[in-house]
Amino acid sequence: MRTTSLRLSFLAILFAFMAGCSDSEPTPSGSVSPEAEPPDYPVTWRFALEEIEGSVQHAYAQALKESIEELSDGNIVLDIFPYGSLGTSAQLTELTKNGSVNLAFASPGHLADQIPEVGVFTLHYLLSDDGEVNRQVLASTELLALFETPYASRNLKLLAFVPEGWMAWTANKPLRTPADFEGLRFRTMTSDMAAATFRAYGAEPSQTPYSQVYSDLQLHKIDGQTNPVFAIEEMNFYEVQTTLTMARPAQFVSSLVTNGDWFRGLPAREQEWLESALTDVAEVAWQAQDELNRARLESMLEAGELKVVRLTDEERAVFAEASQPVYQAYIDATGERGSEILKRVRQLVETLESERQASPPEDGG
Repeated sequence: MRTTSLRLSFLAILFAFMAGCSDSEPTPSGSVSPEAEPPDYPVTWRFALEEIEGSVQHAYAQALKESIEELSDGNIVLDIFPYGSLGTSAQLTELTKNGSVNLAFASPGHLADQIPEVGVFTLHYLLSDDGEVNRQVLASTELLALFETPYASRNLKLLAFVPEGWMAWTANKPLRTPADFEGLRFRTMTSDMAAATFRAYGAEPSQTPYSQVYSDLQLHKIDGQTNPVFAIEEMNFYEVQTTLTMARPAQFVSSLVTNGDWFRGLPAREQEWLESALTDVAEVAWQAQDELNRARLESMLEAGELKVVRLTDEERAVFAEASQPVYQAYIDATGERGSEILKRVRQLVETLESERQASPPEDGG
């Protein structure tokens, strides 16, 4: 029933978009150039999320809405559509590519099937254990520039990478070694690259949409899954799993995208409003993910239904070693461009870690 309702909701709203577009809104074809007469204001921009209300993405979207509506004196109105309003993550990306929505989150977990290079963020034990280092890596203008062409090849413009916290694993047992994954039907995000690492651990990856995970766990169609802590709590996965393993294998990284033609067709001042708003909210997701992941873990622990296992450095090292063949698979899938991206991510992590270690603490202690 949930799947049928989702499809009906998606189709109904999509038809409404097609019927309801007015001359006061930018067209998907990007027919309004920076030099053309601006449209009649206010103009509504549609922003589609991969997560529900109360999530990191929802906090980011609310902050962006406040910023751009203030910067534009109300000329731009941001209409936010939480997950489930318009379709699955893959469908949201398609709606962005064809111009039915103006802004959307697109995570590497599904996007890597279309843009293989972005699969670098699904590799395990690539980023730093230092959260500030990861924040700076993902905010790097150099890193964004490396992805500009791959995104543009799909008529998408990359606006930002948004980190949402460490991925965690849930199952009905602790997952302390790769042997614990043997034969486990484990839900991953829907790209082949996202599934590859868990296959390397011995699991049987199940690539199912986010909205189906709870029911598949409840019906024992799958044995475990991976998501950031806040998502595990807000989607109630802990109700149908006994154990959460904190392995810190990778950050959940989403990308904020828009339709390339639509962005280029915006009047210059609207582009400026958007870019200024993005700068204003750059810290929001980072702060929100930290606060939400901490609070949601405490909430699950207070419920008393979930056992939490934290892997030691030695246990994490075993998983890191087991995941290495997937790095070569990434290079094989992405060629020279992907190899350069992987190299630069490693260099950025190493450089920033060295700088952090060389800098004295702010309190001088």
